[in-house]
Amino acid sequence: MPRYKLVIAYDGTDFHGWQKQHPPADAAHTRAEQVIDSTEGDGVGAGRVALRTVQEVVERAVRRVCREPVALVGASRTDAGVHALGQVAAFTSRPDPARGVGWPAERGTDRLVRALNGSLPEDVLVRRAEIVEDSFDPISDAVEKEYTYTIVCGDRRPMWDRRFVFYTWFGLDAARMKQAGRMLIGTHDFAAFAQINHGRRSTVRTVYRCDVECEPCDDGHNQRLVIRVSGDGFLYNMVRIIAGTLMEVGRGRMEPTAIGEIIASLDRRRAGPTLPPEGLRLEWVKYERAERVG
Repeated sequence: MPRYKLVIAYDGTDFHGWQKQHPPADAAHTRAEQVIDSTEGDGVGAGRVALRTVQEVVERAVRRVCREPVALVGASRTDAGVHALGQVAAFTSRPDPARGVGWPAERGTDRLVRALNGSLPEDVLVRRAEIVEDSFDPISDAVEKEYTYTIVCGDRRPMWDRRFVFYTWFGLDAARMKQAGRMLIGTHDFAAFAQINHGRRSTVRTVYRCDVECEPCDDGHNQRLVIRVSGDGFLYNMVRIIAGTLMEVGRGRMEPTAIGEIIASLDRRRAGPTLPPEGLRLEWVKYERAERVG
């Protein structure tokens, strides 16, 4: 029973996030917001209406290609509108040659990638696949993740990359933002940077990197700032709140040295706004051990 690890990229604009979810029975949604959770050949989940999520779409493609029911587990539950370059997911196949189901290891991962991409919509791409240990868990085995948040500022609203950036006409001081970002590095209680009260769950996380990269846009008018944050894990909306806080610093509405006070306060109201999802992208997920076995 080979277990496959997939590295997946997607444009999250038209998805209700990564995780599968089903609307209330009386909820009204447009056709573009729905997919039918059914699998050709096995009838698993046939007839159920589900919101369009990345997990739902990829899992349906895997079921179609492997002709068997599978459970796909993803490393990061990205929110609606959030993008990914390196989401990691895994599933276990149970090949049965007599029934013509499953994806045996000898068939190869390159063929699996081609088959899956042939069944996926244009806003999702499986970048690569590999066989991993049976015990591999994309969530609990992850030791580091990196996200970027991209802000375009200037007097021209971006056109071609508008789905992937947050635009503001305010000028931003990248040097001040860099200084503030360095103060976030380390192990802290990031309760002030969490959107919801986590109750008894720990809000302590370790940030390994928080940097701001700045470059002019091709149009000659705007500036592109990429906030790059990596850590051992993130609280709900944590990166978007970090980005909003650094933006406030860049606008001069907050001092870089205030970051330490915000962290110590444990008070969400002290940090900056939660920026919209379109500027956020999951870049990669790192695993400590080598998962490849085949």
